[in-house]
Amino acid sequence: MDLEDLRLAVYAGFAKHGTAPDAGALAVRLGVATPTVEAGLHELASLRHLVLDDAGQVVLAHPFSAIPMGFSVMGSRTLWWGGCAWDSFALPHLVPDQAPVLVATRCPGCSTPLAWDVGVAEPAQGEQVAHFLVPAAHIWDDVVHTCRHQSLFCSTACVDDWLAASGWPRGYVMDLATLWRLARGWYAGRLDHGYRRRDPGQAADYFRSVGLTGAFWGL
Repeated sequence: MDLEDLRLAVYAGFAKHGTAPDAGALAVRLGVATPTVEAGLHELASLRHLVLDDAGQVVLAHPFSAIPMGFSVMGSRTLWWGGCAWDSFALPHLVPDQAPVLVATRCPGCSTPLAWDVGVAEPAQGEQVAHFLVPAAHIWDDVVHTCRHQSLFCSTACVDDWLAASGWPRGYVMDLATLWRLARGWYAGRLDHGYRRRDPGQAADYFRSVGLTGAFWGL
């Protein structure tokens, strides 16, 4: 079994149906035994293409999520869970035929429902802000924790209230336009054969190009 074929099958399933295909379905599609698929999923997780739970089920295939993590993303035909603010804003760029998408969440600071039309041509509109808790160098220390704490707030005042209540240190705050630029090209090519993740230097260059600054981003 070609590992890249397996990666693409997982991502294609998410893109089309909004859910992760299970190992049995992937085995049928690829014409291999289920244990071969299960071993391949673990190898893809070791390469940071997927995140698995303790049972070996796919939890994340960025920007897709198999579990609710605070965001829903409604395309023209498909409903996805968004893993975080970053991933939710990235989805219309990865599946542009379903754009614009409706991204919905709640402000962690005051529980106000929030929603935006997010398209591919220009940033989403609004005065809200994103707060990322975990610095870029530590995203993969616990990537599910990281994703759960890349959130959208009504305002910086709501960020401050949430930080005071939670006890977490302040991370990085950005406006919607910066979030949209960050998300726009980050996953480019992920639905194509031969996709390669950025190395740290390439990631830093990308962060700099979209207007991010400071030690939080390794810049």
